[in-house]
Amino acid sequence: MGLFGKSKPADPKEQVNEWTKKIRKEGYQLDRQINAIKREELKVTKSLKDAAKKGDKDVCAILAKEIVHSRKSQAKLYTAKANLNSVQLQMKGQLATLKVTGALQTSAEVMKSMQSLVKLPEIQKTMQEMSREMMKAGILEEMIEDTMETLEEDEENETEVQAEIDKVLAELTAGALGKAPDALTDTLRPEPEADLPGDIIFYLYLDTLRPEPEADLP
Repeated sequence: MGLFGKSKPADPKEQVNEWTKKIRKEGYQLDRQINAIKREELKVTKSLKDAAKKGDKDVCAILAKEIVHSRKSQAKLYTAKANLNSVQLQMKGQLATLKVTGALQTSAEVMKSMQSLVKLPEIQKTMQEMSREMMKAGILEEMIEDTMETLEEDEENETEVQAEIDKVLAELTAGALGKAPDALTDTLRPEPEADLPGDIIFYLYLDTLRPEPEADLP
């Protein structure tokens, strides 16, 4: 407290150092979440390969969709990490500016990164608080809206998702399941009677997974 009960102005250098510490901490948190998602993806991948060996194409398609969502989540968190690193780098620039001018400077780059970061639920609270402090310190020109991504912004394009599912199936089953079955969208739809080339390839692939019969002893 200063004279007459007024709060002492925050030291700009201390503020920047504190923001940098928080940014680093949130970065570690994102790393942990990314690693957790990767571990779950490995489990799902194993289950998908096991289902492929049994010839269960419907289960393979469902598991492939989980993997697609997993990779999208990882991509979103990696983007957030890049934005955190950008803000951290800008903070170093602010310290350099502070030494020369004695004040922090407004930064459009920080504004852009923070606008993206406050939408991420995993770190939203910290970023909201930090953005308010940065606005008071003069780094941000205006308060950032603290709304999370809406369903419309995160709405998935079914065609794109289906293409990603097919890609995952082809990747994890050596091309034997290059396309998800129609049962993914309509589990009651009967299989066509005629064998398609893709089905032939799939069953040939299953045949290669069967163990070799033991040789007859003389």
